[in-house]
Amino acid sequence: MRLSRLHPVFYHVRVFQKRLCRSISDRISGVRFAAEQQASSLPFTCNRHQSLLRRKLGSTDPRLQENKVVNLGIAVPSIDGLLIKPGETFSFWQRVGKTTAAKGYVEGLLLSQGEVRTGVGGGLCQLANLLFWMALHTPLQVMERHHHQFDPFPDDHRVLPFGSGASVFYNYVDLRLFNPTRQTFQIRVWLTDNHLKGAVFTDREWPCAYHVEERNHAFLRQGGKHYRRNEIWRLVIDKRTGNRTGEELVIRNFSEVKYDLADITPNMQKAGQP
Repeated sequence: MRLSRLHPVFYHVRVFQKRLCRSISDRISGVRFAAEQQASSLPFTCNRHQSLLRRKLGSTDPRLQENKVVNLGIAVPSIDGLLIKPGETFSFWQRVGKTTAAKGYVEGLLLSQGEVRTGVGGGLCQLANLLFWMALHTPLQVMERHHHQFDPFPDDHRVLPFGSGASVFYNYVDLRLFNPTRQTFQIRVWLTDNHLKGAVFTDREWPCAYHVEERNHAFLRQGGKHYRRNEIWRLVIDKRTGNRTGEELVIRNFSEVKYDLADITPNMQKAGQP
C-alpha cells in the first residue's frame, strides 16, 4: 500500500512533492505556454459545446453544485479568449492557477484516491471536460490528459460518452493541448444561467471535421466488483468531399463502478446508451 494512503500527512507531503516537481519541470522544459487572450472571436468555428451546470450526482449535497458554479465563474475568465498560436501549448493550470479561498473559491466536489470528497475549488473538472471534448474536434494534440479510475455516479442527462472527460488536480494532474499547425486557435468559454458553454475558433478554415463516437460499451462483473468499459474513437472527415479519411482509438476505459447498478435502467445497462 502507498504511504500516501496510510495517513493524511503522507498524502499531503506527496502532493507537495509532485507540485514542486511539476513547477520546476515547467520552468526548465522550454515549453511555450499559451498566454495571450483576445476579446473578439477568430472568424472560423471548429466546434461548440455546452454542458448542464446542475446535475443530480447520487446523494451528494445539492449546495455543492451551486458552489461549483461559483468556482467555474472564477476560473472561466482566465481561459476565455485564449489564443493557442502555432507551437504553443495550452495548460489548464497555467491559466487557472491554484484554487484558493483567497481567490474566492469555495468547497466543491472532488474525486480523489478512489473516493468522492470535497475541497476548495472542487467542480472544475466540468470545465476540463468541456475543453477536452472540444479539443477532440480540432487538430490540437492532447499532450496530457488524465481520467478517473472509477465511475462514481449513475448517468444523469449524459450527452457525451462515458469516460470522455478529463480529470484535473493542481498542478500535476493537468490538461495540456499542443498546436502543431500553422494556424492560431482560440478557446472561448462562458457561463449562462443553466449551462457552461464553449467554442473553439481558428483564423482560417480547417479542411477536416471530426466525429467522436463510443464503441464496445458494457458493464462487467469481475472479482465481486462491477466495472464499466468502452472505447472512444475519433473519425476524421474531409470537409470538401465528405469522405472519411481516417479514424483513431482515443481512449479505452475500464473503471470500477461505485454505485448500485439497480440505479440505472435495464436498457442502459445492456447497451450503455447515455
